[in-house]
Amino acid sequence: MEKESALYLVDSRALPEVFIKVAQAKKLIAQNKVSSCSDAARTVGISRSAYYKYKDFIFPYENKIDGTIATYYISLCDEPGVLSEVISKMYRAGANILTINQNIPVEGVAPVVITFRTGKLNIPEAELRGVIAKCTGVSGIKILTGVAGT
Repeated sequence: MEKESALYLVDSRALPEVFIKVAQAKKLIAQNKVSSCSDAARTVGISRSAYYKYKDFIFPYENKIDGTIATYYISLCDEPGVLSEVISKMYRAGANILTINQNIPVEGVAPVVITFRTGKLNIPEAELRGVIAKCTGVSGIKILTGVAGT
């Protein structure tokens, strides 16, 4: 009789080291920092067989306590470099951009929706909105989700 599957959230300090290393190996592979599973296993210091034994059962939990996710709706003039400047300002403010969706311009204005993590912003979110609003070619900015009021 096969065991029924169950999921547990366990602090990494309570796990055998091999589980942590399997997760590290999977991350190396996902980020293309190694050329094979064998290289990943060797890099983190586990056997290839240990990697294969656990790889389908180890999934790191990404803790989102360090911040929230915000979504901006920005109206941009249809001019070269406008979106690039907005992205650059967000990068300098510490925003971790998750998605960018830009639609075809209508009447010279392109709507853009940018979703990003706010946990590592080095300026207040309201100040970031102000910085973006002042960019050449930005004709409007609204918060769709996230940190309104901060």
